Amino acid sequence: MRFAIVIINYRTPDLVIDCLHSLKTEVQIGRDSVVIVDNASGDGSIEKITQAVTANDWTDWIQIVASPVNGGFSAGNNLGIKAVEADAYLLLNSDTIVRPGAIATLLETMQANPESGLIGPRLEYLDGTPQISCFRYRSPVGELIASAGTGPITKLFKNHDVPIPVSDTPVEPEWISFACVLVRRAVIEQVGLMDEGYFMYFEDIDYCRLARNAGWQILYCPQARVVHLRGGSSSTKSAIAARKRPRPFVYASRSRYFTKFYGPFGLPFANLCWLAGRSVSLTRELLGSRKTHICEHTARDIWMNWSNPMKQPLLPGTENS
Repeated sequence: MRFAIVIINYRTPDLVIDCLHSLKTEVQIGRDSVVIVDNASGDGSIEKITQAVTANDWTDWIQIVASPVNGGFSAGNNLGIKAVEADAYLLLNSDTIVRPGAIATLLETMQANPESGLIGPRLEYLDGTPQISCFRYRSPVGELIASAGTGPITKLFKNHDVPIPVSDTPVEPEWISFACVLVRRAVIEQVGLMDEGYFMYFEDIDYCRLARNAGWQILYCPQARVVHLRGGSSSTKSAIAARKRPRPFVYASRSRYFTKFYGPFGLPFANLCWLAGRSVSLTRELLGSRKTHICEHTARDIWMNWSNPMKQPLLPGTENS
């Protein structure tokens, strides 16, 4: 196959079907393939998607893989990648709509830039408003910036501020959003599949770090455009936006990431930096000059798995609050 698209479904069959409609003119039958991995939805998703595939005569370019368990984002994508051999893989969220020509542009960009291992498009809302999708690594100092939420501190440590402003020209960020990312097969052969120790979140930073450490470039291609209906495939982002307490797997992934890339003292140091920044934002809140931007129970939850940060993730429904 020239390339394969991997889409994870977990109880979002309508979103998957809408995404497939946007792909039908973007794939070449016989050269391209779409793999839909159902992460044990148990809600009739497979039957609904199968009916749509049959009704629209898409059987020549779509296959559905049923995972026996909901192993999360990394595990689901790994299952899809292993289902078909291709020169490149487009990992695509179910809550996306691919704009015409976006995939061809990504493939042309990858061919023209052999040093680029992962390429991401411009993510945008339905009205065309761009979303930030390029980032610097999350670091202990970045945790201070995030918890402080204060302009002077962000400016002082601007080289550690995670989000990178939207650009209309190609840039080489440290990592990109995996809501849509084209991954060269050679990268997978060199660094392996995605780390299934992350159930959800931080797996994109992790994989980009591994690829860059192996000498690959991460490239942002704004000429390719993909609509991202943020929060459509997961309620976690909406919970964070509302400052509600996220599911435990978010913090378990955070603990794994800081330990994996900053050593055994990485998580405690990151947490101390977060607490230092929080002292700044809390002071401003107590003085009445601002509302909180911190989710509920974060000061406690950042210590998730602190004694064993590399343990396998807690699957939804099995975690403790």
